[in-house]
Amino acid sequence: MAAPELILFDDRRAQAWEPFALTRPAGELIFGGMRLVERAERAFGLRCTAYLTADHLEAFSEEGACSAVRLDDLPSTRDRYFWCSRAAVELGQQISPPRVLSLLLIGGRPVGLFVPSGQQPDPEFFSDLQAIKGVEAEIQLRGRLLDEIWDVLLETPDQLVRDLADAKSRSATLADGVYQFGEHPLTCGRGVRIEPGAVFDTRDGPIRLEDEVEVRTGTRVAGPALVGRRSRLLGDSFEKISAGPYSYLHGEVSESVILGYVNKAHGGYLGHAYIGRWANLGAFTTNSDLKNNYRPIRIWTPSGVRSTGRIKVGCFLGDHVKTGIGLLLSTGTVVGAGANVYGVAMPPSYVQPFSWGEGSDLGEYRLADFLETAKTAMGRRGVELDERGRRHLERCWRKGRGG
Repeated sequence: MAAPELILFDDRRAQAWEPFALTRPAGELIFGGMRLVERAERAFGLRCTAYLTADHLEAFSEEGACSAVRLDDLPSTRDRYFWCSRAAVELGQQISPPRVLSLLLIGGRPVGLFVPSGQQPDPEFFSDLQAIKGVEAEIQLRGRLLDEIWDVLLETPDQLVRDLADAKSRSATLADGVYQFGEHPLTCGRGVRIEPGAVFDTRDGPIRLEDEVEVRTGTRVAGPALVGRRSRLLGDSFEKISAGPYSYLHGEVSESVILGYVNKAHGGYLGHAYIGRWANLGAFTTNSDLKNNYRPIRIWTPSGVRSTGRIKVGCFLGDHVKTGIGLLLSTGTVVGAGANVYGVAMPPSYVQPFSWGEGSDLGEYRLADFLETAKTAMGRRGVELDERGRRHLERCWRKGRGG
């Protein structure tokens, strides 16, 4: 008997997780030590075969990611798990496919469905996670349902400790001149290069360096921390970070998530920040993550400016964002995908996607120019902007500019 299919869906709330929802399904966001889709795949022991998400993401395409589809186009010839992208399931549970239409819950809240072969789910469920008629069983799972985009950022350090914990892991053997202190392990993938003068602090959590990571002299890394494959730590201080693949990082980076293919090769402070793929931060780009009056930070959302209830929140930079040298970002700044901001004037706390300019004098980043820059930036990492990827970015541009 064929194994069930695993399909992730973005409900209404996940589709409001800007500035990232414009360019990618929520399952492609990092939470803790892995993407949300990877967490679901490990928990269910299945590969995700499709995303149900916003229509404009139909052409979304990245290495290792599944495609977006419409519900009506999914065949019903196999059993299927439908799982909300916002649901961070706890790993290590025994999840066995039931035989009847079943509601999956975390903490009593609906997060998914098991739909037997030959049946079709109620489309209303995928929008608001409301319980539906005809359910014959309920399956309680451990984990949590992430409500806000800032939850994905601010709860990553604690989740990293759980994700990287492994009683069988032992710290890597370090060369002379490389130092580690702390009881948690430092583990390394294949081909990791660490220069003398690097320091690893594992007192507060483990550190994992994936394949072909390079750590230069003068770098201090404090756990919990995960550094994705082929990334480079080029000096200074990194604390409680989760960085995706092929990122070049320098300066002071604290309690931040880097989706991958990010260039921050120069100094500047980045704190409590979530940075989308293909972002390039000019030298000494710096963000604030604490108000002088210590009041809770408010950020822009599609439903209006809202309080996070937290006093330390930095910035959220969408995919393909570019910043000029010396750019300063205020607490809680949201910069939409594809924006290019620069100059000595601080930009507003919300920058519309695909904007271009200095301070609040922001115009439109012309589509042809944006695509040419994206093609060049991606080529520098050996990634081709193919026709499908170009079509995806064109649709995001039109959506982001109100088209």
